[in-house]
This record gives sequence, structure tokens and C-alpha cells, in this order.
Amino acid sequence: MPRAPRSTAKPAPAAPSPIDEGPASVPAGAADRNSSIESIAQDIATAIVEKRLPPGTWLREEALGRVYSVSRTKIRAALLTLSKDKLIEIIPDKGAFVCQPTVEEAREVFAVRRILETEVVRLFIANARPRDYQALEQHIRFERNALRQSTTMGSTVREKLLGDFHVVLAEATGNRTLAELVRELVARSSLIAMVYHSSNDPHCSSDEHADFLRICRKGDVEGAVASMTEHLERIEASLELGTGKPDRQLDLVKALLA
Repeated sequence: MPRAPRSTAKPAPAAPSPIDEGPASVPAGAADRNSSIESIAQDIATAIVEKRLPPGTWLREEALGRVYSVSRTKIRAALLTLSKDKLIEIIPDKGAFVCQPTVEEAREVFAVRRILETEVVRLFIANARPRDYQALEQHIRFERNALRQSTTMGSTVREKLLGDFHVVLAEATGNRTLAELVRELVARSSLIAMVYHSSNDPHCSSDEHADFLRICRKGDVEGAVASMTEHLERIEASLELGTGKPDRQLDLVKALLA
């Protein structure tokens, strides 16, 4: 797991309105996995990345305990895991909230991504096997299929596929620590896109992934590095940094059951 966040004082989120907790249902699959701490954390992380739990959402331990039919102790452990991934922030005497990244944090995330993913590109070209290229080409086909099915597949699924391309690329380097860091940063980028209203064109991103992979196949390391850097810079430029504000509080239970 990524390292625990540094301790920095931040303004507390505005007091959330009471959440309508709805029926005490358990998501299909939660019971099948016996609602382990890891599976609970993964479910909540997925809901955040898929934009079902927007920045600022109050993650009430009581509501989560009802969803997964587990004790608040287990819920606290899952939330602590998510706080280490910087997807949520735990504020003493207030509770756990989906993180609301600042403009400075948004710029830092993309700056770090450019540094790390430059190394990912170099390692990938040096170590990639034919099956790694095949996996990435298959991923691009999934992206394009999702884009064609715009009326039947939600935008969050398409965006998640686009982000996962970077994770799959990092995993192909064989450096698990590097892959974990990229996975964390991609998830945080999804939060940033929610807050700062990204205007990124998903078709453009998928085309850039394909162009990047063609450059990699040629063994052009510097060309591939430049392609990835420009790709990340364009995504950052699509953000309305400084203007985004979370404007709603979701029903936690309904969000997780969606």
C-alpha cells in the first residue's frame, strides 16, 4: 500500500446534512467475500473512482456497517486503509470524508505522475515482452469498444478504462512498488477530475494511448517519453483548476449499492 499521508492541517469540510441511510441491504458480492477489510476498502475505492461518492462525501461508519453487516471496528480499519491511499481524509472528532484535493495538490499529482511515468516508459520498453504489448493493445480495444457504446456504457466506466491503461503499463514493468504508486496517483487523478470538471476528450486519450504504444514498439525511448509527457500535460490542461467545488452530498448507502 502507498505510504501514509503527511500530516498537514486542512480546513474541515462543511458539516454535511444527515444522510438517508435507506434499507440495511448488503451489496451482492459483499457477503460472498465475507466482507473482509480489504474487500470493503476496495468497494469504497471503486465507488469513489467511479464518481458514485464525490469529494466531500461523509463516510459514516454506522451506514457502512449496515451496508456490509460488520462491526464499526472493521469499518474503521477499511477507512484507515483508504486514508493511506489518500482517497479519504479522517478528521478527528468529525469522521471520514472523501478527499477534496486542492489546486496545489492537483498540480503536484500531475507533476509526480510525469516524473514516475517517465520511468515507467523507460522500464517498459527495456523489459516488455510480446504478451505485454498484446495486453495493452487489448486494453485499447476495450477503450474503443466502450467509447462506441456511449449509450449503454456509463462515462465513469470509460474514464476508468482510460486511467487503467497507465496502471497496466506500470504493472508490465515488473516493479510492483512503482505500479502501486501509479495506481494511487491514477485514482487521485480521478478525484481531481471530479472536482475540477475535466473537459478531457476520451476519444483523444484513447488515440494517444495507441500512438504511444506504436512508438514503444519501435524502441524509441525518448519519443515514447515525450508522448507520455505530452499526454499527461494535455489531461492536466483540461482541468478547470481553481474553479471546481463539490456541490452535492450523496446518499452513502444508495451510492454503494448502485
